[in-house]
Amino acid sequence: MRILTLPGVFQPHSDTWLLADQLRAQTLPPRASVLDLCTGSGALAICAARRGAREVTAVDLSRRAVWTARMNARLAGVRVRAVRGDLFDAVGDQRFDAIVSNPPYVPAPEAELPTRGARRAWDAGLDGRVLLDRICAQAPAHLRPGGFVLLVHSSVCGPDQTLAQLREGGLEAEVVARHRGALGPLLRRRVDALEERGLLERGRREEEMLVVRGRRPARSDRFVARAAHDRATPSR
Repeated sequence: MRILTLPGVFQPHSDTWLLADQLRAQTLPPRASVLDLCTGSGALAICAARRGAREVTAVDLSRRAVWTARMNARLAGVRVRAVRGDLFDAVGDQRFDAIVSNPPYVPAPEAELPTRGARRAWDAGLDGRVLLDRICAQAPAHLRPGGFVLLVHSSVCGPDQTLAQLREGGLEAEVVARHRGALGPLLRRRVDALEERGLLERGRREEEMLVVRGRRPARSDRFVARAAHDRATPSR
């Protein structure tokens, strides 16, 4: 796949292609609708369109990323609706057969997300989970029965927490892909902070890239509504 990026837009790396492979491996219904959150270059949205999805929506907070996704979709000869917005805020109450996301997940020196500059593409709070937590919490309500969400992130960002949050939302969650390798350049520059926060074992210089899938059971809408009610109701 040929992907071009405008200045300031993150070039797809191995985590994007790991997620793309898993998207290709999933079964999509006829006339499927797919949402790509934090689309960046649009690579995953294009993969979904080539996979046969009838409707593909790509969302990013960066204007340049939206322009880049539109450009790459046109170059690939596929239809992708690229819109600017903050995660699910961009799609209202719309539901999808599949949601994919390679969000920023690198633990950062600050708790607040950067509002400009290249770091917006990777910094995600002190534990790297600012965006992951939001996606895990909101994705179940945006999935059709039988639909799934695919998330990719590093092992330093708490994959067990991702699995637990998706299950709390009523999804059947599991790790569907793993790839072990040396820490990437961004994490290597922050190993001291990662070790101090307990995100990385001292002396360890490897990480796993994981793809987590959460699938909504093919049941009535009451399933997710009940899960949301149970989370909101205090225990006695």
